Amino acid sequence: MPTTLSLLDLAPISAGQTARDSFEASVALARAAEQAGYARVWYAEHHNMASIASSATSVLIGYVAAHTESIKLGAGGVMLPNHSPLVIAEQFGTLESLFPGRIDLGLGRAPGSDQVTARALRRDHLSADSFPQDVVELQGYLAGKSVIPGVQAVPRAEQPVPLYILGSSLFGAQLAAKLGLPYAFASHFAPDALHQAVQVYRRTFTPSAQLAEPYVIAGVNVIAAETHDEAVRQMTSSYRARTRAFISRGAIGQNFTDAEIDAFLASPGGQNLASMTRYTAVGTPDEVRDYLAEFAASCEADELITAHHAQSVADRVRSIELTGAAMTAPAAA
Repeated sequence: MPTTLSLLDLAPISAGQTARDSFEASVALARAAEQAGYARVWYAEHHNMASIASSATSVLIGYVAAHTESIKLGAGGVMLPNHSPLVIAEQFGTLESLFPGRIDLGLGRAPGSDQVTARALRRDHLSADSFPQDVVELQGYLAGKSVIPGVQAVPRAEQPVPLYILGSSLFGAQLAAKLGLPYAFASHFAPDALHQAVQVYRRTFTPSAQLAEPYVIAGVNVIAAETHDEAVRQMTSSYRARTRAFISRGAIGQNFTDAEIDAFLASPGGQNLASMTRYTAVGTPDEVRDYLAEFAASCEADELITAHHAQSVADRVRSIELTGAAMTAPAAA
């Protein structure tokens, strides 16, 4: 049975482009994923990064939902300690009311920013400690069973928005298992604890009203092209750009040469950065399919959420199309 395939849209703002350009690209990517049979598209909450346009995650979800027909859309994720659970329940209750059956809500506890930005968000440095309680509070609002007497989220959709716990460590795995929620591991940029976290999650899972059996989503990077050499070229260009953004904390227009970037990647610090994208499928559609099938089997993933990193929108759309077609094609006899 083919592994369920989804899309993580990082909503990049490329040099020389605007946030509006990024939003239109997100629509194009979501439409391509919808046509190619992907299950969902997720957007991540990041703040104070000039190269990422998804900071107002719920607003972007609503915009893309209005320009697509059926694909599920959601947060991958909302960093809940940055927000009041009531406000997030109101936002996603609104989205689910407008687009019934199409809205997901993935939850993480990281700040999605640096410490200075976290202070600007009015985030308390201890707020992550209450993440489990905040998830339960949010869950209550969405289901019409508030744990805060006299407080309800309005609007509340007829069906609760499904929750997912995001993580890159054993903490998220243990919480998702305890609450009986699906677990999404951020292995596209934090690969180290993937297999151990999935084992802990599956071993300790407790069924819930939302989910009867464990469900694992694993992140993986993808660059698919018509030829292997073209895919490698796109990967090299993309990861150089990613490294530039990392070095400059997301600022656009930094003038690092390719040679400088390559020298940094060869250094100990650069090698640590490069290892973050350990799980990357690159090549022709057949090569990408084989890699993804092996990856999914190795970590017992029920679903793969793919981050397509080509620099141009056209190349990202094509990578989505090629990967979708390859993953749904009948196996050779």
